[in-house]
Amino acid sequence: MLNEKIKALRLAGNYSQVDIAEKLSVTKQTISNWENNNIQPSIDMLVKIADLFGVTTDYLLGRDTAPRIDVSGLSDKEIQHINMIVNDIRKT
Repeated sequence: MLNEKIKALRLAGNYSQVDIAEKLSVTKQTISNWENNNIQPSIDMLVKIADLFGVTTDYLLGRDTAPRIDVSGLSDKEIQHINMIVNDIRKT
């Protein structure tokens, strides 16, 4: 499950394995191993992956099926704008 979530989030963001490796300061091979379920990221790295993709660790681990958007630091007006965009996307 974790391997599939990492790959899906990477592809949804249109990132290569090299892009993610650079952002997390690991090798491309490490990303490949995670995505192929050969190894699991450490707990510390799991938190970094969640932060990078703006999701919760529970989402990555399959404990929460709904991804979350981090809106901390945004104004109420900006959050409302994001909600409007999400609702527009749902309509299509």
